[in-house]
Amino acid sequence: MDVPRYPRDLMGYGPTPPDPRWPGGARIAVQIVLNYEEGGENNILHGDPASEAFLSEITGAAPWPGQRHWNMESLYEYGARAGFWRLHRMLRDYPVTVFGVATALARGPEQVAAMQDADWEIASHGLKWIEHKDMSDAEERAQIADAIALHTEVTGAPPRGWYTGRCSMDTVRLVSEAGDFDYIADSYADELPYWMRLGQRDQLIVPYTMDVNDMRFAIQAGHTEPGDFERSIQDAFDMLYAEGGRMLSIGLHCRIAGRPGRAMALKRALDHIAGHKGVWFATRQQIAQHWAATHPPRAEIAPSQMDKAAYVGAFGGIFEHSPWIAEAAFALEQGPAHDTARGVHNALCRMLRTGGEDRRLATLRAHPDLAGKLAQAKRLTEDSTSEQASAGLDALTDAERNAFTRLNTAYTERFGFPFIIAVRDHDKAGILGAFHRRLENDRATEFAEACRQVERIALLRLVDKLG
Repeated sequence: MDVPRYPRDLMGYGPTPPDPRWPGGARIAVQIVLNYEEGGENNILHGDPASEAFLSEITGAAPWPGQRHWNMESLYEYGARAGFWRLHRMLRDYPVTVFGVATALARGPEQVAAMQDADWEIASHGLKWIEHKDMSDAEERAQIADAIALHTEVTGAPPRGWYTGRCSMDTVRLVSEAGDFDYIADSYADELPYWMRLGQRDQLIVPYTMDVNDMRFAIQAGHTEPGDFERSIQDAFDMLYAEGGRMLSIGLHCRIAGRPGRAMALKRALDHIAGHKGVWFATRQQIAQHWAATHPPRAEIAPSQMDKAAYVGAFGGIFEHSPWIAEAAFALEQGPAHDTARGVHNALCRMLRTGGEDRRLATLRAHPDLAGKLAQAKRLTEDSTSEQASAGLDALTDAERNAFTRLNTAYTERFGFPFIIAVRDHDKAGILGAFHRRLENDRATEFAEACRQVERIALLRLVDKLG
């Protein structure tokens, strides 16, 4: 497409998210993630150039090039040796999703067996717990393939979910290309699953969180006390539960939340959640499968992805007999935020507003008189016919018709364009009242008002068309 298109989705579900229709009529879905990374982190033993420096208890940690880091290694080892087992004992009766780094899983056969005994979902967390931002497509694609292969060897089945975490701008696309995943979690963009079109595939994204996440114990702007984490979980749950129809993700790490004080805070928070009715604890795969069945991807082409002929064909008639507006709007930078009625409306209105007075005047003059000769001859556009009928203008008495004819003539002679009003906002009496009031305006004021009414008519038409 040779026109500017903005790839980021800054709209999402907007003010009215869909009803998830969670199983059993649940009010909220709660999803617990346990990140298993111990043994997959940066380490020269693993062929990496330096030691790990991310998500540990060490303040200001930095990589040690070419060296092992005893304190860092032992902190990660705590997660495998003690933290995992504490969290396993606490959570084994919950449906948990493990984000498992493949090389870490390979170095933890007892932990993998315990995950499987608890019937936890084991999703892929990549081959190694390292940065991917500087990898070429070929290198990252190879890492993804190796992660899937090793995960399958270690667990006995390929992963159905994926979360890289330390990802590149290409990770989601490359993962989607690599396998038939139920979901990818490399997003923090929403509180509900959503679909992304990647090539010829609709990929389900089940977003994760850095907010309700114990990683905040390992960053400067984070938690200092276990109670901070407990309140963070409870407050997030209480807000989402009150709103209804949401998903709460809780992110845990064996070496962080597995520490005793933090684990106790987690237990209290989970007890608080479990004390509410209508809570669906689920794995990420269960949520993904439910969403795919309940809210499958929509097949229609989004406005921002249309070619010019399709775009003008769809929206060229929104402003009466003025396809130039849609033709000009097509060339604007557009993206997912322009795929709604208000998004398309904004793009079209920008062109009307900047089109110059002559073009705006031509657009006003393209509108028919209310209950005028074109209506009587049934020569209105389909939209105009429907709109005028909605206000009863297709069933006027002789006296009413004479009044409209007289007012139309007076208005046009005074301003040089027909009286325009979004008739669906009014009844006959309201329209006649506006006629009389607006005849008292000066031309500049009335020109501006007529343009506002044209924009309002366009919005109502787009809402009918796009919902």
